[in-house]
Amino acid sequence: MRKTGAHRFTGWASAVCLGLCALLLTGPSAAGTGADLPAENAEGWRLRKEADNIRVFTIDQDQSSFKAFKAEALLDAPIENLMAVMINPQSCVEWVHNCTESYAFGTGDFHDRYAYSVNDMPWPVTDRDYVLRIQTRGNRSTGEVIMDLNATPNQRAEFDTRVRVDHSDTLYRFIPEGSRTRMIWLQHTDPNGALPGWLVNSLLVDIPIRSLQALEQVAAKPRYQDFELVYDPEGRLMDVRQSGH
Repeated sequence: MRKTGAHRFTGWASAVCLGLCALLLTGPSAAGTGADLPAENAEGWRLRKEADNIRVFTIDQDQSSFKAFKAEALLDAPIENLMAVMINPQSCVEWVHNCTESYAFGTGDFHDRYAYSVNDMPWPVTDRDYVLRIQTRGNRSTGEVIMDLNATPNQRAEFDTRVRVDHSDTLYRFIPEGSRTRMIWLQHTDPNGALPGWLVNSLLVDIPIRSLQALEQVAAKPRYQDFELVYDPEGRLMDVRQSGH
């Protein structure tokens, strides 16, 4: 379908997931998959914008004309609510800015699964789509949950009306702080094709800020309440489920 009109935006968040949809999130541990992401404490991060309790930084990436970004936020939502949002494969359209389609596909489990998502781009730029592998890990001792979202473009056939993003690495870190959660989102995406500089720069700042603002609101919805994190006897995160189920 071709776009019409001078400019068309939809209301990520996200991810990144998801991340564009997510672009579309801390330095990854040895078990992580975001090897191409800069470390959370790397030198060179430059603060680009602050809004409410959200700060967005960018940093140059070697062998790429696109910067990586880091967003830090203290969200007024418990980690259980936020993880309830994250395990919903359709939640991208609720919180990731400009995400218009998202669903899970293939076989997978809580720790390792696949999702497809679409990011609406302003006319006349062609929409981008993502095929993402999502890996989740956490442990009871720290309370933290980490999600890696990495582009795996060949897992699904391409559409001639969309541009497939073949390089996107995202890492989300969720750190519980009482009834609130600190979230750190690192991402580097090469959206493919020719994009104007003004659009790329606005995406790097606007997507994480608008997405995180939306995520805080979405996590307060009734359908994301009364969830709990489930751990195995060794303290490894195994699932997120509604209490009593």
